Amino acid sequence: MKNNIGFIGLGIMGKPMSLNVIKAGYNVSVYDVNKEAIDSL
Repeated sequence: MKNNIGFIGLGIMGKPMSLNVIKAGYNVSVYDVNKEAIDSL
């Protein structure tokens, strides 16, 4: 059973980190003021 992980901000560090966590099979919740950053995931 994998844990849920949340990211606030998908900038220079947040987006690559969240992509790696998603690839590892975790459920990820994200928030960013820029909707395009969220949509790109």
